[in-house]
Amino acid sequence: MSLVELILVLATIVGVADSNTILVKDNAGQTTTIKLACINAPEASEQQSGLAATQRLKQLLPPQSRVVIRTTEQLKNGKPVGEVFVDNRSVNLLLVESGNAVVDRESLENCYETKTQFLIAEANAKNNHLGLWQESKRQFKFHVK
Repeated sequence: MSLVELILVLATIVGVADSNTILVKDNAGQTTTIKLACINAPEASEQQSGLAATQRLKQLLPPQSRVVIRTTEQLKNGKPVGEVFVDNRSVNLLLVESGNAVVDRESLENCYETKTQFLIAEANAKNNHLGLWQESKRQFKFHVK
């Protein structure tokens, strides 16, 4: 386990940038952009399912919501990646459960504590044709690190 995995940040939601990126303000007043870890969501500019994913994220994280972020890694551009929690629930996992995102298998190890839950949530969303799985025969464009 690396040091970056141990960092928990208490923050307030400033806004939602897109289907898997949020803007938060920490307790020191510093604003930071966070990419949601272990998931991929369709790009809003490309597909209806991307717009739905962004809307769902806005519902889960309205401005001024208090969150806990477990930082998992940093991208090459320095942007932190993390799992976001509201009321002890992973928002990342909630997006997969609702079919608004899929599991990013390349980075899933970064969400080691909830790895199995992510995979089960994706299978259930797919089996129940939720969210983007309603369009399962289409190709999706996802945000890439």
